[in-house]
Order: sequence, then C-alpha cells, then structure tokens
Amino acid sequence: QVQLVESGGGLVQAGGSLRLSCAASRRAFSSYAMGWFRQAPGKEREFVASISRSGSDTDYADSVKGRFTCSRDNAKNTVYLQMNSLKPEDTAVYYCAASPFVIVADPLRFDYWGQGTQVTVSS
Repeated sequence: QVQLVESGGGLVQAGGSLRLSCAASRRAFSSYAMGWFRQAPGKEREFVASISRSGSDTDYADSVKGRFTCSRDNAKNTVYLQMNSLKPEDTAVYYCAASPFVIVADPLRFDYWGQGTQVTVSS
C-alpha cells in the first residue's frame, strides 16, 4: 500500500507559477513510476505528466509541454510538478499517482492515488 499526499496548490494569477509536491509513505517509492493528472469541473480526469522510477525519463501532455516540469527525489519519497506560465485553463484539482509500470500516461495503469490539491488560475 502506498499513501500519497499532495500539497502546494492554491490561487495564482495567469502567468504565475506554483510547485506541487507529492509525498509518498512507502520506502519502495523508487520502484514506482509517478504521474500527475488533473480534473476540472465537468471534465474527465486527464494526464498531465509522468516520470520514470529513476527520474531519467519524463512524459508530458501537449497542453503543458514547455511550461510544466516533473521531477522526483527518491531519497525524500517525493515527486514534484513545477508549473510555470500558468493559464486559466490549468485550473483543476491535481492528483499524483503511483504505477508499478516503467512510465505510463494511462490512468488505469496507476494503482495508488492521492486526495488531490486544488489549483486555481485567475485571469
């Protein structure tokens, strides 16, 4: 069992930045690929970014490429999502998730999910 706790969400103006963190409870954190997803009101949950177990490989949704950066610190059992140049359409609840697969974007491949953190970008 892996427990995930996100933090760092909040209200920011368009063009601003936020850094989300996701702390994992399990010592075997490095055995999981990690992902970030988001869900806006009335919309389905969508893939944002993922990172491999070692952190050497990342994948991003086209909508965030060049603006968001996913990283991890396996010594701290934590994954991060640095979000720059935020837009109102980035407003959503952001979730981190853990997958036993190498690196994936399919939410069905993720076994563990955090409770989410709200990000609101004002125009």
